[in-house]
Amino acid sequence: MKKHSILSQHIAGVIIALASLSVQAADLQGSAQAGQAKVWLCVGCHAIPDYRADYPIVYKVPMIGGQSGAYIASSLAAYKKGERKHPTMRAIAGSLSDQDMVDIGEYYAAQTASSPKNPLK
Repeated sequence: MKKHSILSQHIAGVIIALASLSVQAADLQGSAQAGQAKVWLCVGCHAIPDYRADYPIVYKVPMIGGQSGAYIASSLAAYKKGERKHPTMRAIAGSLSDQDMVDIGEYYAAQTASSPKNPLK
């Protein structure tokens, strides 16, 4: 009985710790201005119309300007965790903090087809 109680306490502790991490990430406020300084790795692929990458397979790279900032940040987080499998994106996302991800998301969310902020959209 005592082992079960200790195990339950450990599991509860892990759940609380994970919940607090997700609350902290949800509390982050993205800044498009801060994101502008962080997208230098992104524009090499995501700013070229109809660009096709050939590693690991040939596929069309999506243009991400105008996407939801939350979607971009959550996608980057999924690459970082390994939930999305593209090796290049996983390596790039692995180098980003949670704040970097929300800043990059807000930067790209602010981009539109006619946006002068990023001539490379």
